[in-house]
Amino acid sequence: MSDAFDIALRLVAVFVVFLVFPLVIGQTEHKVMAHMQGRLGPMYAGGFHGWAQLVADGVKFAQKEDIVPAGADRRIFQLAPAVALLPYLLVLVAIPIGPHNAVGQALDAGIFFVLAVMGVGVLGSLMAGWASANKFSLLGGLRTAAQLLAYELPMLLAAASVAMAAGTLSLPGIIEAFHWWWVPWQIVGGVVFFTAGLAELQRPPFDMPVADSEIIFGAYTEYTGLRFALFLLAEYAGIVVLCALTSVLFLGGWHGPFGGDGLGWLWTLVKTVILAFVVIWLRVTYPRLREDQLQKLAWTVLIPLALAQIALTGVVKVVISS
Repeated sequence: MSDAFDIALRLVAVFVVFLVFPLVIGQTEHKVMAHMQGRLGPMYAGGFHGWAQLVADGVKFAQKEDIVPAGADRRIFQLAPAVALLPYLLVLVAIPIGPHNAVGQALDAGIFFVLAVMGVGVLGSLMAGWASANKFSLLGGLRTAAQLLAYELPMLLAAASVAMAAGTLSLPGIIEAFHWWWVPWQIVGGVVFFTAGLAELQRPPFDMPVADSEIIFGAYTEYTGLRFALFLLAEYAGIVVLCALTSVLFLGGWHGPFGGDGLGWLWTLVKTVILAFVVIWLRVTYPRLREDQLQKLAWTVLIPLALAQIALTGVVKVVISS
């Protein structure tokens, strides 16, 4: 009975984080962009510091008419937003936030699980583009798939370097094996992993598939109302997952300069929030890449860097073991 209660409590905690943190990131993005670019609207909704902006957005999406194109495959069209969103909920179950088994479910092959499940998200975009009965949506979905497939490999290689260094595929095991001198040694892999993650989320400057100057809004052109909001929520949930994974794999997760294990969850949260700010900062700082530049970055820059990081890890492991 106690085991069932413990499992239920962990699942409820993961679900609450899944519902709350993406919305917090979305609200933060409104405010950060408002300050960086002098946007007035998000700073006035509701009065004090625009606190009601997120509420206004939610009401707006709820009021919009739910339209399904006449020629669309209705079931696939309606299912696509859930397929894009749910993988991030499953990934959160395996991400440790603190010591002493503070994780939804510890997995022996945690890295393989999170990367495999995150890759399922591409099916949501493909389903949305194909089922919309719109050639622009289909083209946007194919470009999204091409981008995600290109950046999946450097992301996997960068994560493999950390697993090799720690000698385990378990996420809690990687954090327990972490040493602070890993940071300068694995920094290249961390940059590759974070950059590839941004591209998989189609975040600027990698938002070519959904850029309004290219193909309207890509695979999501025909979506309205709450279904469109689910795709946006998937993006913000992806930011939470990417930042949390980067902090776990490359920044020591719950390890901090002081506070001991009791504040482990706080250090994980702080690192995740700082990385989320970097994601927002990159959006308002750099212009988007062209399609050819986007693919070139993946195949000629990130993949060679990830392979070099693996080679360096192998050399360091041999030197340490000898």
